[in-house]
Amino acid sequence: MIAIIKYNAGNATSVKNAVERLGYECSITSDANQILNADKVILPGVGEASSAMKFLKESKLDTVIKQLRQPVLGICLGQQLMCKYSEEGGTVCMGIFDAEVKRFPAVDIIPHMGWNSIEMLNSALFSDFTPGDNVYFVHSYYADITQDTSSVCNYIVPFSASMQKDNFYSTQFHPEKSAAVGEKILQKFLQL
Repeated sequence: MIAIIKYNAGNATSVKNAVERLGYECSITSDANQILNADKVILPGVGEASSAMKFLKESKLDTVIKQLRQPVLGICLGQQLMCKYSEEGGTVCMGIFDAEVKRFPAVDIIPHMGWNSIEMLNSALFSDFTPGDNVYFVHSYYADITQDTSSVCNYIVPFSASMQKDNFYSTQFHPEKSAAVGEKILQKFLQL
């Protein structure tokens, strides 16, 4: 069973639909036991960092997520919350990745919305991919580049398009909205 964490951030249903299209059973849940016992866990997200992190802390799901040993995938806001700090609302996040989340500097051309290429592919999720593959982004904040960066995108500044540390994987882009390329990335995660 795949657990998709429900934490008052949008996008869980579209992730669920994408996972089910690939033939996997999944559940949208905030139940700690269900999350701890899932084969894989996905932390999706469209929303705002401080309110999302507040919900995770109040429900103690932040502690649950950090202790997971099975493969975990953070998507968009999910990736940002796995970092140590976000400028959005001055939010202390989970600190799984040693990265800070910053607002893009050019206010007149954010959010970064649409298709963009990813480079420097360095993750099991990107085997069989080529640099320059396009994926779909929608975000105004980005994680800086660190030792956990597993791919890079350049929009105004270079940033972490994806990250990986131990069993934790994440994408700033939305694989569930990234057509065949995103489907392959989700499939690779679900096969880990």
